[in-house]
Amino acid sequence: MRRLPATAKINLALVVGPRRQDGKHDVMTVLQRIDLSDRISLARASRLEIRGFAQDTLVRDALLAFATAAGVHPTWSVRIDKRIPVAAGLGGGSSDAATALRLANETLTEPLTTERLHAIAAGIGADVPFFLAQGPQLGSGDGSELAPLDLPQDYWVLLVLPTGALKPATAAVYDAFDGATGFDERQAALRTALAKARRPSDLAELPPNDLAASPLADELRELGAFRADVTGAGPAVYGLFVRREPAEAARRSVASWGDTWLTVPTWYG
Repeated sequence: MRRLPATAKINLALVVGPRRQDGKHDVMTVLQRIDLSDRISLARASRLEIRGFAQDTLVRDALLAFATAAGVHPTWSVRIDKRIPVAAGLGGGSSDAATALRLANETLTEPLTTERLHAIAAGIGADVPFFLAQGPQLGSGDGSELAPLDLPQDYWVLLVLPTGALKPATAAVYDAFDGATGFDERQAALRTALAKARRPSDLAELPPNDLAASPLADELRELGAFRADVTGAGPAVYGLFVRREPAEAARRSVASWGDTWLTVPTWYG
């Protein structure tokens, strides 16, 4: 039995462009892992079985695609222990799929290359390749084209999932997006802000999320967050704090809004 954590992510920025011929939107996004994770366990078995999370589709799809690429039968038993909220913009399903790919690859006599794993991951979902990489990444194209970023990591992350907050499927959120005008200018502004990011507080200059907004982000900034925004297509909201004490105080202040987590950036799962 092999086990690994499958970490969540936040989008420190998400700039969305026009729809492409393949139906997807061009994006530019800053992806950062955080220390909130599911746990994936994988062992050899007589057939493919996924336990622990009945709603899973991505892990199953990833392992079936992996088995086809590797020329093997999909004979693994996987257990998913969920801690990351589902459909919250935190990438839990994508992270689970990427972690399952890593674990399955370790069972091969001749493991697939990093490049082949990335290609399989990109076929499952645009966020999945990020969870095979180390450190913060700049995602472009549909989000699966990655470039490493050197960003500050010494801050606290307060996550809030508002009670009763529901969102349509991520694809539907993108379908409804109508703000593609000015994409080149917003990309340029993002690159400029990234080039200047040396201290945690410099992340405040990153442009806001194009897809979603929340009054809770305003509340977190009033409570001392140097940056606050919706992550991904939402509905989870994050606030970034230089010190733990103000983050804990803010957590107490927003406790009535919904579920909260206090965590930190992390480099790898």
